Amino acid sequence: MAEFLLPKNSKIKKGITHDAGAKNEGGNVKSFKIYRYDPDSGENPRYDNFELNLDECGPMVLDALIKMKSEQDPSLTFRRSCREGICGSCSMNINGKNGLACTTAIEDCKGEVQITPLPHMEVIKDLVPDFTHFYAQYSSIKPWLQTVTPEPSDKERLQTPEDRAKLDGLYECILCACCSTSCPSYWWNSDKFLGPAILLQAYRWLADSRDEMTGERLDELEDPYRLYRCHTIMNCSNACPKGLNPAKAIAETKKMMVERQI
Repeated sequence: MAEFLLPKNSKIKKGITHDAGAKNEGGNVKSFKIYRYDPDSGENPRYDNFELNLDECGPMVLDALIKMKSEQDPSLTFRRSCREGICGSCSMNINGKNGLACTTAIEDCKGEVQITPLPHMEVIKDLVPDFTHFYAQYSSIKPWLQTVTPEPSDKERLQTPEDRAKLDGLYECILCACCSTSCPSYWWNSDKFLGPAILLQAYRWLADSRDEMTGERLDELEDPYRLYRCHTIMNCSNACPKGLNPAKAIAETKKMMVERQI
């Protein structure tokens, strides 16, 4: 029987435990298991355990991470910015599901809370993944209005309320990558498959009545991998912290591909 082993430097080892302190004994203590990895150190990844008194902490997972960093371990590394579910910076995997730390309530996390970086992305440090490839894919779809008709000098490019309504559920994407990194097809083919987040953004411009490059945009997407690796697994829609439906946008794009050939 064949036996497969992970490379030595990829095995996760046991890390450090940061307790809540004697003054918090008997308090509302919650345990957090945090993925730690610093490639510059040459050491294996590890899980550190942090214990926090929730009576002295804000209600969200991001509040807990900020408290850990400010009071227990200043080397803990993660991204965050708006704290309002708008910027997408604090996307991570919380108890096995991708989400935003700033909008995930601690009370909704049962038992010990395990926090890791978004799956299947290179890790820069601790909970910070490398978005370089993800942003390059976003740039490849040319996410801006493209026209050939000269812009009117005396007025804006207008839309009817009905055409504007077609963009609802598309423009709200915050590029947090929660959907793409929950997609098995993206795990397997991220070098060529654009993934649900980018394809949602691509459809946002295909659906815009003011854009005049629909044919060119579809030509760029018509590829066995860029678009058609989506197999409607629906993990993307389940993971989206904004409640969007990338799978539907991808299906609409495929429909446009068929209709232009009729």
